[in-house]
Amino acid sequence: MIKKLMLAVATLVASMGFAFAQVDVNKADAAALDSVKGVGPAMSKAIIDERTKAGPFKDWADFQKRVKGVADKRAAQLSKAGLQVNGQSKDGAPMTATAAAKAEPKADAAAKPAKAGAKPADAKAKPEAAKPAA
Repeated sequence: MIKKLMLAVATLVASMGFAFAQVDVNKADAAALDSVKGVGPAMSKAIIDERTKAGPFKDWADFQKRVKGVADKRAAQLSKAGLQVNGQSKDGAPMTATAAAKAEPKADAAAKPAKAGAKPADAKAKPEAAKPAA
């Protein structure tokens, strides 16, 4: 039973890794581009056609200029979903879940200082418990 549970957990972890795979617009085929959330068959065709016509995309500005329908907001969404240009994410795009997990250490919560007006945990105890017995 424990082996089946461990296998299920390992499969889940492996599949999560594929969900956040990075796809470079200069190297990806149509299937890889379609796997990015927000990129459908029409956009992947437009990306490949433009790449074939004018060569690889230099950076995100070049990508936005050459691919119709991709402005700053859409580019940030695509970057968040895993799309890259020359291995680079869009500047100002939020980090993906895996990148955020790697960037923030787990012990960070313990190292954060308490808020200025916060009460200690034992101050929330019932007042009766704090009174001396008579």
